[in-house]
Amino acid sequence: MNPVTSAQSTLHRWGRAARASWDAWWHTLLVGAQILVLALSPTSYSAGTHRRAVFESLYRATAPLLTWFLTLSALVSLVLIRIVVATATSYGLSQYALEVLVRTLVLELIPLYAALFVAVRYAMPGAQAVRKQLALQQRAGRLPERQMLLVNELLPRALGCVFSVLLLAGLSSLVALILTYLTVYGFSPWGLPGYTHAVGGVFTPAVSLIFSLKTLFFSLAVAVVPLAASAQPDALGNYTRRSDMSEFARLFSVVLLIEVVSLVGNYS
Repeated sequence: MNPVTSAQSTLHRWGRAARASWDAWWHTLLVGAQILVLALSPTSYSAGTHRRAVFESLYRATAPLLTWFLTLSALVSLVLIRIVVATATSYGLSQYALEVLVRTLVLELIPLYAALFVAVRYAMPGAQAVRKQLALQQRAGRLPERQMLLVNELLPRALGCVFSVLLLAGLSSLVALILTYLTVYGFSPWGLPGYTHAVGGVFTPAVSLIFSLKTLFFSLAVAVVPLAASAQPDALGNYTRRSDMSEFARLFSVVLLIEVVSLVGNYS
């Protein structure tokens, strides 16, 4: 093959891939903005049918995941707590164990795996279900209008994802703090003043604000990125099935970016 022709073909493929990537990210931003505007407008879901759809999404996104996630989170937290406490004690650094646990477990790990858990168990399967429904409606020649799709399908699922991530992260953080206290002090109430002082020393106003914003942005990423991809037709205008791995990679890149920004804010 002619080297010039081969180079042109390669550049053409790269250009098409870059254009497709740009279109996908722009579509995600556009759909995310529309969902956010609708979520901030109570009239979008105050009607009877819309309100019922939102409540159903809140329940489906949270109730089936709650028991399994809290159990898994408690087991992982207990293992990490035991490792950190034992290691700190063996090196004579037990006074730093509480701060390390709160910073690594509560501030960093729990919001991250709460977001990924909701993404894998609810958001991405829900997005695939929306795309399958759109494909069937397209074959039948009755695709819904974009506004109806946003209000009837995307908005309830997005609100369910946001609520689920925030609730699971909050409850799991509370469980982790309780397990940390019980591991360090046992069932004695005398360690409570020192423990609350140590935890309060970590949760300064700036750290608390960054933690809250990070968890919120995690929930928005889980809510928007998979759903936006499900509502985007391919180059031929069809709603064919997409790779779960590519969609998860896109979501994970957004989550990772949020995590890096929060780390810079906390430790710079």
